[in-house]
Amino acid sequence: MTTSPVDADLAEQLRATALALADAARVATLRWFRSAELAADNKDAAGFDPVTEADRAAERAMRELLAARRPDDAILGEEFGSREGTTGLTWILDPVDGTRAFLAGAPTWGVLIAVADDTGPLLGVIDQPFVRERFVGDRLAGEVVQAWTEGPMGSRPLATRAPRPLEQAVLMTTYPEVGTEEERRAFRRVAERARLTRYGLDCYAYALLAHGQVDLVIEAGLQTYDIAAPIAVIEAAGGLVTDWQGGPALGGGQVVAAANPVVHAAALERLTARE
Repeated sequence: MTTSPVDADLAEQLRATALALADAARVATLRWFRSAELAADNKDAAGFDPVTEADRAAERAMRELLAARRPDDAILGEEFGSREGTTGLTWILDPVDGTRAFLAGAPTWGVLIAVADDTGPLLGVIDQPFVRERFVGDRLAGEVVQAWTEGPMGSRPLATRAPRPLEQAVLMTTYPEVGTEEERRAFRRVAERARLTRYGLDCYAYALLAHGQVDLVIEAGLQTYDIAAPIAVIEAAGGLVTDWQGGPALGGGQVVAAANPVVHAAALERLTARE
């Protein structure tokens, strides 16, 4: 992705705001994580799409901070929808990506924060509050990119894995079902060729890809707020994120995140193969 550089003062303000949002969401989510008081409402009458007070509290906290710091920017959030802006910048918020994991007490959920212009995400944060691990991808300086993680092992740069054959790749996805039956068949064509396939990590899988631990994340049925921050982090770390046809992925839907163009091409070939 090619982005235009942002003015240095604005870039610093956006960085500081994004990190402040992540800090605020940490406080709000940890108030509820593994709490006996936690309960879930179901947003899907035909299935189970949970939302908790942690989701709502975290997004409220982030929106309040944006109202104070960046009142003229637009917002797209999972729980409270869209707010129009006048600056050309949009904050894309998923307060708890992985609410099912949150309900189960598993520390594989995360807070997703991105700021985007009409070229796509300029900066993204994947934050795991419970283990205090944060992954940041920063393209605010245009072609000069930064990607780093901070957590229990200290601060270090992020870089995706070097090319390797699909037969040596580690593949991740959240749900074994992977969307429709046709999408499941396409996913299985990749999984049966990969060395190792693991399930259930939600946004943390994208963080591991940026960290150089896995080669591919393939999913379907995503929304913009699910993928905006991972796009920023993974691309800044040297990877790429597209739809299953190789086009833009910011709109969600079918998404393949890859450590490098070699394994990306191999995955697309299997995903789009005729049976």
